[in-house]
Amino acid sequence: MLQTPIIELDVHGLTVEQAVARIENEIKKANASTYRIKVIHGFHRGNHIQRGIYREIGHGLNPKVLRITGGDNPGITELILREY
Repeated sequence: MLQTPIIELDVHGLTVEQAVARIENEIKKANASTYRIKVIHGFHRGNHIQRGIYREIGHGLNPKVLRITGGDNPGITELILREY
């Protein structure tokens, strides 16, 4: 099964715990063709999810995630799995 190189994951309306669990599940399922996971969490209330991503997945906590960056707008966080 061919997977896209960028996975978009919308976590609007989820709790931080639910969002982090869904993100970690996508990281586990990502194959070698996937180099980025774009997490759409929203801006105002989504900031809690963004902080949860950095706290639970960032800073070397998940070996498949090379780094975490901001997206095209403040409501998006991108997980870089490998350089393109």
